[in-house]
Amino acid sequence: PLKDGMIEGRVFSFCPNLTTVALVGGIHKTIASLHLESWRHEMKDEINRINQVLPNTNTRPVSKSRLIQEWIRSVIRQFDHYKAEHIRLLKEATTLLELALWK
Repeated sequence: PLKDGMIEGRVFSFCPNLTTVALVGGIHKTIASLHLESWRHEMKDEINRINQVLPNTNTRPVSKSRLIQEWIRSVIRQFDHYKAEHIRLLKEATTLLELALWK
């Protein structure tokens, strides 16, 4: 799973030609399960953003490492926001359903 701290320090110090990052695993299924299409679209854009920015980044390896670390944090932060919003919407729908059943 994608998590903060999984890439530390100067891990890319010997990878000056690094231009793309490919996420594998369940994150794509998780993104596909988001409630709203706009959320799915925004998450896909955020995931793909790194591959737009990375080739144009300073060739210093530390810069690429930092960029990827910040990108991971951004993806996690955005996903956590949508997950919390999804829970809020479910609670709201549950409340409305309970009220309808009591009538």
